Amino acid sequence: MTERNKVSNKKGLSLEQREELLRALKARFEKNMNRHKGLEWAKVQAKLEANTEKLWSLSEMERTGGEPNVVGHDKKKDEYIFYDCSAESPKGRRSVCYDREALESRKKHKPENNAIDMATAMGIELLTEEQYRALQKLENFDKKTSSWVQTPSNIRELGGALFCDFRFGHVFVYHNGADSYYAARGFRGSLRV
Repeated sequence: MTERNKVSNKKGLSLEQREELLRALKARFEKNMNRHKGLEWAKVQAKLEANTEKLWSLSEMERTGGEPNVVGHDKKKDEYIFYDCSAESPKGRRSVCYDREALESRKKHKPENNAIDMATAMGIELLTEEQYRALQKLENFDKKTSSWVQTPSNIRELGGALFCDFRFGHVFVYHNGADSYYAARGFRGSLRV
């Protein structure tokens, strides 16, 4: 497995790693206020510091090129919602098929990993189609790449999986065999803290 498609098994961060990650997240938060109008970094940081496992998940999102950022706040649950906000599908999560079943079904030229297992190992979830569309309302992503999204079980049972991208001023939802993989297709994740 290449370094980019690996997920770290060590779920702890050193003090230095935590501080570096928090600096990067704060800088991105402040640079992109349009993604989270009315939210304050100090409250987000307090939540992050109280949830080290979630901070580790964010570090994995960052390490694999996702550029995670706050996109909302669930007031009922008092949770901040992070999505991968990299301009294109995260580089460290591309060339993967949809799930383990799809990976195991390939006889030749298997990809190194799959989106569902990678997301689970990172402690995140693939975006749903609805979440993907909401992300695209903040700004346009995946203009050259595409991202797997959570696929309804009835589609998956028939061997398919869904992915999305942004072309011609529009969000497109497509289908492919779940066992397919492309250098320009990865996945975007979500995390609640």
